[in-house]
Amino acid sequence: MTTFKKTILYTDTDGRARFREEDLPLPEGTPQTMLSALYPSAGYQLRQSAVGFRSQFHCTTSPQWLFVLSGQMEIGLQDGSSRIFGPGEHFYSDDTLPAGATFDPAVHGHWSRQVGDTPLVTLFVRT
Repeated sequence: MTTFKKTILYTDTDGRARFREEDLPLPEGTPQTMLSALYPSAGYQLRQSAVGFRSQFHCTTSPQWLFVLSGQMEIGLQDGSSRIFGPGEHFYSDDTLPAGATFDPAVHGHWSRQVGDTPLVTLFVRT
């Protein structure tokens, strides 16, 4: 069966954000247009970030898909690693603050920034 690679930004048991990947099955459609199951969503939001944008460390407030429509976005983690996502790339952002925790910018979350000469345009789809 054909699958879709889902990159997930999540909160690990130690409270730190990490990336992992999982395969989502595409059991529907035709051999030319394989489809996943239909998933619910809670709305979407578009964002444009100017050249030079960079956030501080923060957590995702609600789990959501993030799709890069144009430009490039870098996501940095507490361990010093980062990943760059370009047009057509995506990840599922689920690095929420652990229940009962108080946000600590030295432990929790991720930062994001626009990369290159093109403003960053993203689509957020809440789940």
